[in-house]
Amino acid sequence: MNRGKFTSGSLRLKVPHYAPQRSPSLASLIKFCGIILLVYFIVASYLLSRGERKTLLKDPSESTLRDLVRSIRTKVTFRARRVPAVSELLDLDPHMFSVIPLHFLPDVKNPCWYEELRGNVSAYPYGSNLYSRLSSNIQNTFERLSATFKKQLILHDGKLQRLRCLPYFYIIGQAKCGTTDLYERLRLHPDVHLTPPKEPHWWSRRKFGIIRPGDPPLTRFPLDHYLDLFDPVAQQIQHRLLGNSSISSSIITGEASASTMWDNMAWSYLHDISREAEPPSLVQDFIHAVQPDARLIAILRDPVERLYSDYLYFGTSNESTLDFHQKVCESLRLFDACLRDAGLRACVYSSTLYYAMSVRLHVGLYVVFILDWLSVFSRDQLLVLRLEDHAANLTHSMNRVFHFLQLGPVSEQTERLISRRPVANTRDPSDRKLGPMKPVTRELLRQFYAPFNQKLSAVLQDESFMW
Repeated sequence: MNRGKFTSGSLRLKVPHYAPQRSPSLASLIKFCGIILLVYFIVASYLLSRGERKTLLKDPSESTLRDLVRSIRTKVTFRARRVPAVSELLDLDPHMFSVIPLHFLPDVKNPCWYEELRGNVSAYPYGSNLYSRLSSNIQNTFERLSATFKKQLILHDGKLQRLRCLPYFYIIGQAKCGTTDLYERLRLHPDVHLTPPKEPHWWSRRKFGIIRPGDPPLTRFPLDHYLDLFDPVAQQIQHRLLGNSSISSSIITGEASASTMWDNMAWSYLHDISREAEPPSLVQDFIHAVQPDARLIAILRDPVERLYSDYLYFGTSNESTLDFHQKVCESLRLFDACLRDAGLRACVYSSTLYYAMSVRLHVGLYVVFILDWLSVFSRDQLLVLRLEDHAANLTHSMNRVFHFLQLGPVSEQTERLISRRPVANTRDPSDRKLGPMKPVTRELLRQFYAPFNQKLSAVLQDESFMW
C-alpha cells in the first residue's frame, strides 16, 4: 500500500516530495509554490469531480454524513510512534545542541546557564533580533535591557559571560482552548515572570523561518533570538545570584505558544518524505533532548466547540452556520480520503491535507498529540486541564497549576486578583450574533470526535474528557 498518497473518486492527494533542507533558499520558495499549486489542483479536482460536485451543491443527507463518519471511524488505528535517537536529532540541528548545555545551574529553579559573550561588547546586543520586528513591545523590552546589559556580564576564566535561560514550563496548547486566559492569570503569581510575546512559536515555526502557517520558510529565527526573549528573567536571576536582589530563588518563566502541541507542518523541510509518510521527528523530541525535565501544560475543550470557535476566529467575511457546515463536510471527506491510503498520524501531520481542509478538524484530535508527547515525556511532566473546569472554578484550576509548577501559595489578595481577572480573549460580539452551529453539524462532529475522546479519556484515566 502506498502511504504517500490517498484518493477519493477523482480526488488524489499526494504528500509532496521535498529534498532535505537546512537553510532558507530559492528552493524553499519553489517548494512552497509547488504546495500552493498542488492544493489548488486538489481542491479544483475535488469540486469539479462529477460525483462529489453534486453533493456539494446541496446539503448531503444525514444518512450520507453518518456513513462518512462511520467510514472514518473504521480506519482509525492508534499506533505507537518510533522515537528518534538523539544522534538523529543532532544531525538535524547541531547548532541547538552546541548552544544549550547538558546541565543547568543547580541553584536556580529556571533552566539557566552561563554563555561566553562573543563579538563587540559595546554594540547594541539586540540589534539583529528578528522578534523585535514583530512587536513594538518586544522592541521596547530590548531597549530597556540594553541599558543595563554590560552590568549583567561577569568575568570568568578571563572571558565575559552572560546568563541565558530557557522556559521552565511550556503551555503547549491547544488553540482556542483558553491558553491566553491561563497565561494571563498565571503571570499574576509573584514567582512567575513572563515576558512578551506570549507565543514565540519558535519550536514549531520560526526556527524554520515560518511566520504563519502556510508561509514559505524564509529567514530562520536563530536560537539566540529566542533566548533573548527570556533575558528579563535572566537579569533578575543574575541580580539574585550576585546578592543584589531579594528575588526568590524559585522564580520561573514560561511561554504559551499554542502551536507547540500540534504544529509539525515544517517537518517536511527537514526530511525526504518520499520515504516516510509521517514525521520521523517532532517538536517534542527536540525539547526533550535539550530539556528533559521541562514541565508542560495543555488546556483542552470540547473539540466540537473548539472547531466552531476556531472557524469564527480565523474565518472569512462570509461566515455563517451553513458555510461552517459545508466546510466541515468538505474537510471530513478529505480526511476520510487520506485515511484510505495513509495512517492516522500521517494524515494528522500532513501539510498537504492541512492546506486542503477548510476547517482545522485535526487540531481537535487531542489524543494523537498527547500520545506523541507522552512518547518522550513522562506523565507527571504533563498537566492536562479542561477549559470547562477552568472556567467553572478558576481558583481550583490555578491552584492545580501552581502545585504542578511547584510554586508556593499566593496571598489572599493575589488569589482574589487571579480569580476576578476578566476572561481573556473572549469571542468577538459580532461572532456571538451568528449563534450556535446547526444541530446536524454538531451531531456530525460529535460522532467524528467520539472515538478520539474515548481514547483520550482512557489515556488520561479521566471520563470527563469524553465530552
